[in-house]
Amino acid sequence: MYKPGGTIKALLEKIATQDYILPAIQREFVWWPEQICELFDSLMQGYPFGTFLFWKITQERRNEYKFYDFVRDYHERDRYHCELLKNPPNRELTAVLDGQQRMTALNIGLRGSYAWKMPGKRWATDAAFPIRRLYLNLLSEPNLESGCKFHFEFLTDYQAATPEKGEVWFRCGRVLTEDYDALVDSIDDLDLDKEGVKTARATLRLFHRTIHDKDVITYYEEENQSLEHVLNIFIRMNSGGTPLSYSDLLLSIAVAQWEEVDAREAIHTLVDDMNNEGDGFKFTKDLVLKAGLMLSDIGSVGFKVENFNKANMAVLETNWPKIRDAMMLAVQLLASFGFNNQNLRAESSILPIAYYLYARKLDGSYLNRAEFAGDRENIRSWLIRSLLKASGIWGSGLDTLLTALREKISAHAQQGFPVAQLEAVMALRGKSLAFTDVEIDELSELPYGDGRTFALLSLIFPGFDLSRHFHVDHIYPQGRFTDAQLRKAGVNEQLRESFGDKHNRLPNLQLLEGTINNQKRQKMPHEWYALQKPDARARKEYLAGLEIAELVEDIKQFPTFYECRKQALRVRIVNALVSPQSQALAS
Repeated sequence: MYKPGGTIKALLEKIATQDYILPAIQREFVWWPEQICELFDSLMQGYPFGTFLFWKITQERRNEYKFYDFVRDYHERDRYHCELLKNPPNRELTAVLDGQQRMTALNIGLRGSYAWKMPGKRWATDAAFPIRRLYLNLLSEPNLESGCKFHFEFLTDYQAATPEKGEVWFRCGRVLTEDYDALVDSIDDLDLDKEGVKTARATLRLFHRTIHDKDVITYYEEENQSLEHVLNIFIRMNSGGTPLSYSDLLLSIAVAQWEEVDAREAIHTLVDDMNNEGDGFKFTKDLVLKAGLMLSDIGSVGFKVENFNKANMAVLETNWPKIRDAMMLAVQLLASFGFNNQNLRAESSILPIAYYLYARKLDGSYLNRAEFAGDRENIRSWLIRSLLKASGIWGSGLDTLLTALREKISAHAQQGFPVAQLEAVMALRGKSLAFTDVEIDELSELPYGDGRTFALLSLIFPGFDLSRHFHVDHIYPQGRFTDAQLRKAGVNEQLRESFGDKHNRLPNLQLLEGTINNQKRQKMPHEWYALQKPDARARKEYLAGLEIAELVEDIKQFPTFYECRKQALRVRIVNALVSPQSQALAS
């Protein structure tokens, strides 16, 4: 239920005595100095302060999770983390689930300091980070542009001691440590006229009353000891500002329980390193978090609180170097297949591959050694076929699927990538990699720009070194199919309508190395290939390998070219999509 929490002074006293602490699910302090100043101005103007969410933790549960103290003296370089409470108070605790940023802002403003880097100064020098404390200008005038009525600012001691005209700086922390009457009397010692003294006294009086007398704190106290229940409440209440996802909270729980490794940095660094491989990817921290669960053989791979207990997180930390190596090897393998953030439709598809590499303890030599060529091709074929399914293999029911795939890989990995076993368990879950005639017809005319087009072309034309930055290219250039160009080529209106968007579909697409693609531009294909392959016989053999029987020179004959190549590609697609499981059954 909602309860009154008293004054700001009382709140800060409870922070100081560690009656209020932070659970591991909280983020770092992220407010800038300007936000702190705006908060204090809002309090002075009587604006609503918002409700806090507190969690009463019984003494029996206090040892299950780690807790942190509030930041007081923030330093952008040296002291930006909340400090771990190695020995939290041996009593019932109140953990702050919602309100950390506001409470920390008050703590810094009234009890601490804020040091941020000055422009043009070297990061390594202490002088680049002068200590600043929060001050209130007692002669404040409203700022119409910002809407602020009271001028709060973080200043160095020197800045505060050398005010400009119209400034009388009062260090805000004094309101907690000095007698009110003495503070008011000190204004008489200032060189101010009668009106200035009146303004300064009124501002100081309001500030003192705001901190000491106004009951501005309201909180909701949750007594349910289920962390999962509390997290769900937190997410609903935290819809404003920068929203926290459930996985954000679980990540905080996970990293807070590592003992030796700076887990947050380790996870973020792995994400960055994975995304810098090849032509670039867009893997997320959520994927890496799920990879930790999967590769460490922790329960299910679902984002559930029970999977993030101390014992499991200790296992994850111990296994982290090997997990990192397996994830990097997996993304390097995908890059060698030609995948990147543009054509990898489902980031989760990397997880079974990473688990396989992890289970077999494979290293970087796996990418090139001839003895693994067949194994690599099995992985490539299985991955691509899973990505070609329009229904989406890697969508709903993902956690259940990944857990089942992990079980099969664990049992069969030492004999090679277990394609047949994986496909069997996928089929049982309604995620069959068998393709119907309708699906094959759809694949035969995939459009340019579809996330599956590159994968399909790489599957049916396996002879390319896809690590060399291949692109999906139009055989007959797009620019030749504008209405103006078709009119110029003598294509009548009826024939133009029959063209539709065929020039943008699979039968008019090929894989071409990026540098060559730039050279090709708007050349007609018969002209381009005559330059690339001057020998007629060699050219014919090369084109046959691309399922191009003839390159028509007249654009009016393009529909004939299209239908002929579509049928040839369909045969290739059918052959490529016959799974190893089906082949094994046939033999």
